[in-house]
Amino acid sequence: MRNLLYITLAAVICAAVSGQQAGTNTAEVHPSLTIQSCTKSGGCQSEARSVVIDSNWRWTHVTSGYRNCYTGNTWDTSLCPNGPTCAQNCALDGADYQGTYGVMSSGSSLRLKFVTHGPYSTNIGSRLYLLDSETQYKLFKLKNKEFTFDVDVSQLPCGLNGALYFVEMDADGGMSKYPGNKAGAKFGTGYCDAQCPHDLKFINGEGNCEDWVPSPNDTNSGTGHYGTCCNEMDIWESNSISTAYTAHVCTVKGQTRCEGAACGDTASGQRHTGVCDKDGCDFNPYRLGDKTFFGPSPNFKVNTARPFTVVTQFITTDGTANGDLSEIRRLWVQNGRVIQTNNVTVGGMSYNSITDQFCNVQKKEFENSNDYEKRGGNRNMGGALDRGMVLVMSLWDDHAVYMLWLDSNYPPNKPPSAPGVARGSCPTSSGRPEDVERQHPDASVTFSNIRYGELGSTYGR
Repeated sequence: MRNLLYITLAAVICAAVSGQQAGTNTAEVHPSLTIQSCTKSGGCQSEARSVVIDSNWRWTHVTSGYRNCYTGNTWDTSLCPNGPTCAQNCALDGADYQGTYGVMSSGSSLRLKFVTHGPYSTNIGSRLYLLDSETQYKLFKLKNKEFTFDVDVSQLPCGLNGALYFVEMDADGGMSKYPGNKAGAKFGTGYCDAQCPHDLKFINGEGNCEDWVPSPNDTNSGTGHYGTCCNEMDIWESNSISTAYTAHVCTVKGQTRCEGAACGDTASGQRHTGVCDKDGCDFNPYRLGDKTFFGPSPNFKVNTARPFTVVTQFITTDGTANGDLSEIRRLWVQNGRVIQTNNVTVGGMSYNSITDQFCNVQKKEFENSNDYEKRGGNRNMGGALDRGMVLVMSLWDDHAVYMLWLDSNYPPNKPPSAPGVARGSCPTSSGRPEDVERQHPDASVTFSNIRYGELGSTYGR
C-alpha cells in the first residue's frame, strides 16, 4: 500500500501521532467484527473477533501528562532527540473509533468513513487490523484456501482507495522482539508493507524521528530515516471506477527495518534495487484491456453501484497446502450469480489470473522492471502465506501520485495508448487530496461477511 492519511489537527491535544508506551488517558476498546471459517463438509462457523486502528493515527503524549511528542508533522526534539529516548518518553492512547476516526462496526460489517469531524479534530482515512485476541493479530495461512468478503464501493469516487490486503507483520505487533515497544498489537503497532514506508513514526520499538523531514504537501505526515518492509498481498485496491489485486514479494521474511538502498526509495532513484518489489504483479481488468468489466452501472459485468462478493483463491502446484503457490485466482458473486474473471490477452497469450508466466509476459509487454520474478514470484508469496499474514482494511487518498496508478493514466507523461498506461477512466486531473477531501467528505467503504477456508467453501456456486 502506498502513503496513507493522518488526522488533521483542530486542537493540539489530539495530534495524530504514534508512540510505543501504552497510555491510559483513554481506554482502548476494540470494535467487534464477526468473521467465518468454512469447510465444504461443515459449512461456515462464526468467529468473534475485533479490529484495532494503526498506531500512526493515535494521539501520542508524554508518559506522565498531556504534552505532545509530535504536533502537525514535526517531532518535539526535546522529547525525541533519538529513537530509543523517544520511545521511553512517549505513550500512545486509546481511540474513539466512531467519534474521531469514522470507524463503525456492526456484526460482520465494518464501515470506514473518509472524513470525520470529531470534537477536537478532523480525521482523514484510517487503517485497521483484524485481531485474534486483545493482544494478538490474527494470522491467516491461505495456501490451497480461499478468502472471501462482501464490499460496497459505491461511495468511493476517483482518487480514493478502499483497500483490503495482507502484510507479514508480527502477530504481537513486534512487542516481544523489541523491548522499546510496550504497546503492541493492542494499540496497532508493527506495520510494514512492500513500499517500505518511512512515514511510520515508530519502527522496531523506537521513534523514527532521526532525519525526519516534514511532508511538503501533507501537514500531518513526514518521513524518517528508516522504512519498514515486508511481503504484501493486496487482495483488494479499489474505488467505484477501477480495481486491482497485486502480489508484492520481498527478499526478507517478516517485518524488517530498512535504511539506505535496502528501502528502495523512489526519490533516491533506487526503486528497483531495494529488498521489496514495489510495483508488484497486478491484475487490473481495465489496464489489461477489459474496459467493460468493472464500473458503476448495470452496463458493467460487475456493477459497483451495488454491493458484491469478492473471492480470492490461492492455488498450489499439488493441490495441497504443502505445494508451492502457482496461481492467484479471482471470482465474483453479484445478485446470486458467480462471475468469472474474463480472459485478457497479453503478449499474444490469454490469462485470467496471476501466475508467474502472466507476470513475466505482462512486465515485458508493459516495459516494466520484472522485480516480482527477481524476488521469487509466486513461490515467495506462498512462503509468506505459509508463515501467516495479518489482514488490513483501510481507506485513503494519495498525496504522492493522486491514485492515478489505480484509476487513471499512469505515468501521466506517457500516451494513454501505450501498453499498461491506462488503468481507469478517471481524468489525470483527479485525485488531488485537497479536492477529494473537500468534495467527497462523506465517502466510505464497507467490508462485510469475511469468510476463509477450503477452496469452494465460502461462496454459493
